[in-house]
Amino acid sequence: MEIVGLQAYAVDVPLVPFEEGGVAPYVTNHNSLDSMTRVLVRVDTDEGVSGWGEMRVFLTPEATVSILEDGVEPFVVGRSPFEVETFRRQVFIEYANADLFFAPVEVACWDIVGKTLDRPVYELLGGWTAPAQTETRHREHQSEYAAEGESRTVDVAYCLGILPPEESAERAVEVRDAGYSVLKTKAGRDWRDDVERVRAMHDAVDGDLLFRLDPNQGWTVDEAVRVGATLADAGIYLQYLEQPIRVDTHRSLASLQARTRQPIAPNEDTYLPHNLRRLVEAGAMDVAVLDLTPAGGLSGLRQQVAIVEDAGIPATHHCAFDLGVRTAAILHAAYGLPGLTLPPDSVYDGWETDVVREPFEITDGALTVPQSPGLGVNVDQSVVEEYRIV
Repeated sequence: MEIVGLQAYAVDVPLVPFEEGGVAPYVTNHNSLDSMTRVLVRVDTDEGVSGWGEMRVFLTPEATVSILEDGVEPFVVGRSPFEVETFRRQVFIEYANADLFFAPVEVACWDIVGKTLDRPVYELLGGWTAPAQTETRHREHQSEYAAEGESRTVDVAYCLGILPPEESAERAVEVRDAGYSVLKTKAGRDWRDDVERVRAMHDAVDGDLLFRLDPNQGWTVDEAVRVGATLADAGIYLQYLEQPIRVDTHRSLASLQARTRQPIAPNEDTYLPHNLRRLVEAGAMDVAVLDLTPAGGLSGLRQQVAIVEDAGIPATHHCAFDLGVRTAAILHAAYGLPGLTLPPDSVYDGWETDVVREPFEITDGALTVPQSPGLGVNVDQSVVEEYRIV
């Protein structure tokens, strides 16, 4: 079996407004979103089996599609989709880290391999537990292992943008009542407002939710210390504080970790090659927030999970406004890689629609892992064309 080509599709899909139960506008410290542009990648083989991957836009939709179709395709045509480990190891593009562009292609190859072998991707990743062992397996892993024929689910963390404290508190109650255990909210425009919002949400749910706070590098070390101390003084202990200061300041991050009682969780820092090992060596993180796209795909993510697992550091997976294709890949990773011990982030409830024929449903704060071969999702080409912009 050989790859004969790939095609990329940029789609812009609206988000459901907050007042209708959605998350729009999704406000961060650097933008406000009412829709999100994603790029879908279809990889075709000479045996008629195709696989799908997905990534976010890099620079522009046109640039992302061009890099994939004009730049990446020549590297993979003629290769076997079973070469998932060798793709990222053998590709060298001078002056550039091209892993994020190979990631959706690599995921599509996992999809093809699973379809060819008639097995779901999580089984191919090798970390799942077969039904016969479910009663004896150590249950710290956040996935719900089930008997044959029953659903396998992964708990997810609800994600919320920056909103007024009253609206944030209102949504926190809804999230708790919907069965979620964790809520992640953006931050970073004013640390005092961020503290007020978290306190309002915490009080509204009587401490029944764990919170993640993500300023996307938006604070100084001093501001991050103040946030951590103010929340701790109020009896609020976050599940983690995500990437509070700018990347590549590992000594400052380690200093911050020593000065606050809130767990520190680098995210953007983990996107840079070799940074994960440096963060471990610097003692600069309590939790790793990983992402398969900058890691180069599921193979790269598996390697990163092994690094932090060996260091005794819990890990979770980041959300980048993922449609059904990447959501499926994340679910397979969360279920198939035991080192991913914390619920992955998700804004899946916020989409107006999805490009897969059978959209996911979140029940009691969890998503069901697809059981069909490969990623287990079928892309609806008519929906792709409806929302396609490139």
